[in-house]
Amino acid sequence: MAKHQLHLRDIILLALIGIIFGIIYFAAGFIYNGLTILLTPIGYGPMANDLTMGIWCMAGPLAGFLLRMPGAAFLGEFFGAVVEMLLGDQWGAVNLISGAVQGIGAELGFTFTLYKIYNWLTLLISSLTLTIVTFGWDWFRNGYSHFSGQMLIIMLIARFISIFVFSGIIVRLIVNMLQRAHLIKR
Repeated sequence: MAKHQLHLRDIILLALIGIIFGIIYFAAGFIYNGLTILLTPIGYGPMANDLTMGIWCMAGPLAGFLLRMPGAAFLGEFFGAVVEMLLGDQWGAVNLISGAVQGIGAELGFTFTLYKIYNWLTLLISSLTLTIVTFGWDWFRNGYSHFSGQMLIIMLIARFISIFVFSGIIVRLIVNMLQRAHLIKR
């Protein structure tokens, strides 16, 4: 039977995930800015967002995979965004909206498996839902509707690959390492 309430241990784990990934998200802003500078002269500056999106979506799938309960992926992602904002990143309070959107995208992946399957399929579904939800958000927030169809397809593919690599493969490797170190049960 799945547990459906947070215990102190879960809250501490969510807080740690939020703090660690908030710092990682803050640092990812510098990578994003560097990629934007490098890609702008060749007309692909906006794609820096899609190439780095996977980094900004890691906390949700990790929290969902570790806690295995409804709402964990959303909270992990949102707490990471809160910490990133509090560190003074360049996007300020809009991080709260982005964190909520990314949290919803991550949570949907676990919802589609009814919080019962925790394997590569779950991470693939979570990567797909994250890609769709965050791309839709950027469609409105960053004006993606003004790009050509070809550019949109390239950006969508780049976003999915980024999200799958960082929020799928790397998250799974982190979970495997935590299991081998006997820091988590399962």
